[in-house]
Amino acid sequence: MDDPLTQAFPACLLPDNLTLIPGLREVYELHLAWLEAQTLSGAALVEQAAYFCSVDGRPTRHFLTCVGETLKLPDFSSAGLRSFFKTNSFRTGYATHGLFPYRGKFHPQMVRGILNVIGVGPGKTVLDPMMGSGTVPIEAALLGADAVGVDISPFCTFMTETKASGLTMSLERAEGALASAETTFDYFVRRHGVALPTAGQQLAQDDDLRRVMEEGADYVVSGRRFRDRETAETYALLLLAFLDTMGYTQRSQRKPPLEQFQGILERYLHCCRKFQQVRGAQGFDLGRIDARQGDARQLGLADESVDAILFSPPYSFAIDYAENDAFHLAALGADRADLDKSMIGLRGGSRLADKYDCYLEDMNGALRECHRVLKQGCHCVIVVGTNNNQLSKVLKLPADQVIGLHKILRDAAESLGFSFSAEIPRAIKGIANTMREEYIVFLKKE
Repeated sequence: MDDPLTQAFPACLLPDNLTLIPGLREVYELHLAWLEAQTLSGAALVEQAAYFCSVDGRPTRHFLTCVGETLKLPDFSSAGLRSFFKTNSFRTGYATHGLFPYRGKFHPQMVRGILNVIGVGPGKTVLDPMMGSGTVPIEAALLGADAVGVDISPFCTFMTETKASGLTMSLERAEGALASAETTFDYFVRRHGVALPTAGQQLAQDDDLRRVMEEGADYVVSGRRFRDRETAETYALLLLAFLDTMGYTQRSQRKPPLEQFQGILERYLHCCRKFQQVRGAQGFDLGRIDARQGDARQLGLADESVDAILFSPPYSFAIDYAENDAFHLAALGADRADLDKSMIGLRGGSRLADKYDCYLEDMNGALRECHRVLKQGCHCVIVVGTNNNQLSKVLKLPADQVIGLHKILRDAAESLGFSFSAEIPRAIKGIANTMREEYIVFLKKE
């Protein structure tokens, strides 16, 4: 028998013909890689795998999508940011996931791994009832599956639609807008204002760019659709880059807003262009993405109409998404007060106990809807943080005596008819003072 000390972990647990993606170090990643190897085989592993770079010496699609300079960062980006994306090139930032650094954003590679484990692929339909920045719909589409994403925030709907169109849209006009970055930026300043006001510039007389802006604004803000789809997609990409810039402007004074806008738009175009080139070389089909503004408690979908559900609910009241996105919501003409009254995690007023009661009520409603629209024998997966520090304040218990939010939601789901399959813990980095870990909870509708 071979000495186990001489065998690489976890290669000793995997077939010899599979090579892991470089840099895997977290236990949950190795767990999902092992599950992928149990679930997929042959061509499906090559086309769908999240955690393997080659199968029988053949590069996987994910490896080819991520290799090289996936995310072009502006020259003024910090060394820490550059190091992060270099280290995590296979985990995040590929395809159009690098468009807009949304707070609480899902981990794309992890999402792909989970979707593989629960049997998602071509011909399947995936639902994310709280889609946020659209990671689940984008990943489902990359696997060839159709996706329905729902979010109560119009900004999340806009963000997901823009990321989805970036996978296939013509980039010619957006590249022209980058060449006229000052004109483009000045248009948005005049229309929406800025976190740090820029004044005294005149809008250049570029008729084609002006038409893109004016017609695109009507499309995004009023919801009117028109025949020129390219104009709408171009405007949406430019507006998202501008809103991204305003987020940086509010957080950092390192560079003038115009310079930041140029760097961000250049990064957006690089992401879209690189993915489109990779897809053109490999020739794979994308699934359809249906991004909707709606309510997870009333989905408006037919009974047993989806093959899988994957979502990350708000960590009770840990993040005020309406406040975090205030500038972006205003730019889209959204009513912030309506979101405060209806968004899960925000309802309940100023008292934490009331907020928590509303959260439990709302999550029960969302889980009930998930059970209704999911087909028999299929999986619903919830990724949720423990949030014990805040819950201890509500329940008036020491944090180490609080039942984790993942267990509370699991019990609620089981009471509605789901059966519990498994859970995988993973450490949360960056906000460990609020939540130290989150759980991937696998539920099944039997």
